[in-house]
Amino acid sequence: NYEFPQPLHDALDKFQADTGIDIDMHIDAASGGFLAPFVAPDIVWDFRLPRVKSISASGHKFGLAPLGCGWVIWRDEEALPQELVFNVDYLGGQIGTFAINFSRPAGQVIAQYYEFLRLGREGYTKVQNASYQVAAYLADEIAKLGPYEFICTGRPDEGIPAVCFKLKDGEDPGYTLYDLSERLRLRGWQVPAFTLGGEATDIVVMRIMCRRGFEMDFAELLLEDYKASLKYLSDHPKLQGIAQQNSFKHT
Repeated sequence: NYEFPQPLHDALDKFQADTGIDIDMHIDAASGGFLAPFVAPDIVWDFRLPRVKSISASGHKFGLAPLGCGWVIWRDEEALPQELVFNVDYLGGQIGTFAINFSRPAGQVIAQYYEFLRLGREGYTKVQNASYQVAAYLADEIAKLGPYEFICTGRPDEGIPAVCFKLKDGEDPGYTLYDLSERLRLRGWQVPAFTLGGEATDIVVMRIMCRRGFEMDFAELLLEDYKASLKYLSDHPKLQGIAQQNSFKHT
């Protein structure tokens, strides 16, 4: 789910009023930067907040660009720290740049530019809304299949188009989420089961991420395999609980 910056912004306003210290904000919008503007434009998280001076976003996540494309923008030139700017000699003249120097591929940037031109705001809105519809459908259907407590249900006003859940406290369905993740992997699905961080390392969750390309027909196939995996675990109780906790495979 999103971490909304408005409360922190308000707290910094109070801090400045109390101490006279003015603190700017950077927004790490890795995923939400290409989601909220199109599906939840009323969320105030960007340069509408006066303290926000820079925003970063990952074009290769929900920006629909190839892997390795990322963006950072500043409110204005004054907000760009001068220590990030390099003045270099180029073809007989001085040029200021804050990009990574030396030769590098431009394919990811070109692909992102193509998506901007081809889709535009209307196209991105349709693409992202479709992902949220799939996530909401999966959340509704999975809720019928077990004693789950949902952390994320794919609501556009709350977070990214993902489904994340854990077993309800005190419930024992006869399998662990690691078992379920392993069975789904054997059927070709990478649905990771993992522990949360910080003070919640005892909580195991499963997460399904929905992006362009994972459409409703794939969601139906996943649900079929999900149900088949549950049946297998029910029919083979002696095999339950043996899946490794690192059952998610990156290869």
